[in-house]
Amino acid sequence: MNTATASRYTAEYQTIAPALPGQTLPWLQALRYEALEKFSEQGFPSPREEEWRYTNISGIEKKLFSPLISLTASDVDAEWLKSYQLEDAWSVVLVNGHFSAELSVLDDLPETVSVLSMADALAKQPDNVEKYLGRAANQSEHSFIAFNTAWFTDGLFVHIPAKLVLDKPIQLLHIVTGADAMATTRNIIIADEMAEANLIETFVGTDNAYLTAAVTEVFVEQNANLTLYKMQSESEKAYHFGGSYIKQARDARFTHHNFAFGGLLARSDIHVDLDQASECELNGLYLGVKRQHIDNHTRINHLKPHAISRELYKGVLDDRARGVFQGRVIVAIDAQKTDSQMNNRNLLLSDDAEADTKPQLEIYADDVKCGHGVTVGQLDEKSIFYLQSRCVDEETARNMLTFAFANEMVDKIKIKGLHDRVLEQVLARFPQQGVNKEWL
Repeated sequence: MNTATASRYTAEYQTIAPALPGQTLPWLQALRYEALEKFSEQGFPSPREEEWRYTNISGIEKKLFSPLISLTASDVDAEWLKSYQLEDAWSVVLVNGHFSAELSVLDDLPETVSVLSMADALAKQPDNVEKYLGRAANQSEHSFIAFNTAWFTDGLFVHIPAKLVLDKPIQLLHIVTGADAMATTRNIIIADEMAEANLIETFVGTDNAYLTAAVTEVFVEQNANLTLYKMQSESEKAYHFGGSYIKQARDARFTHHNFAFGGLLARSDIHVDLDQASECELNGLYLGVKRQHIDNHTRINHLKPHAISRELYKGVLDDRARGVFQGRVIVAIDAQKTDSQMNNRNLLLSDDAEADTKPQLEIYADDVKCGHGVTVGQLDEKSIFYLQSRCVDEETARNMLTFAFANEMVDKIKIKGLHDRVLEQVLARFPQQGVNKEWL
């Protein structure tokens, strides 16, 4: 830990605290200062901590990133923004950690659906926010959660009422435009009983060094069905921490698709708590080039009987990139009849690329079906030879096999606009010779 860096941020905090939302709410102020104290004591996470042993964030500690208190929507290029806004979705835009009504597109959103900035939610329905804030994300888990709790400048509060089925997804588009800026957002997403919805978190930014620290708390109530997509395509100079913390009620269904492409250093946490007979599916694709470091940390807690979880993460790493996957499944003593499978597959395109993978099963029940599998390797030479025997040159054969490996995860996207943009991100990061977009 680096408490010297923490003290710099703590000193800066006193100057920005009066501008943070919810200043008139005693419960929020107590929560913020508890988090501030915890961060001040611990500093940013260190590789000496088991959960961070593969990820050194000293690059963040060398800088002092500052939140931009005022909204700068005018700094966003309209054409650039349009390239990330999905046409077949409602779009909610946050710029430098602040909600922008001007840039958001919420026409025809059903009136019963609440989509508010966190600042508005704290002002208009503070009791409702208090009911959920901090209930899924435990700030004692590691100091990045505490950091977000103390510093969050805005975010979104999304509530989908019972039995409502949304016919379009809601996109949460996070944009950072400032150099050395810090975008700290806190989101709460609630799907009430028997509701169905798709949400998309998109993280992008201009070509600057900046820090994104976002926490999303998700509550999927009984018999609800929620799918959450995340596409992280930050600047190649940026640092990213994004945590999604999910609580599922009985018979709830939750699916998460995590696509990590950008950032100099990026970390994603996805933690899910399963109730009785609930179902969870976690899918992920991470692509690293140059000197990128991409860390994925997942945890699935089976707390009650008859729950099902499925997890598949794939990584493609080139140059000197490093990918990390730490997957943990915990089956509680009461969680009999659990059915859980976890797999991580890594493809190394360079001798200098590195993949660190650590799957864990902690099983305290005796009537379960659980398993995991891991592979780290290069392209199969027999497959390359087979394609060459069909008049395909070696370079094209390697490209085709690489894209086929990654495209399995892209094909899981059921929203066409998002599918096309993720595919563009994949194509942009690796040689395209011999590969036609129409094939994928």
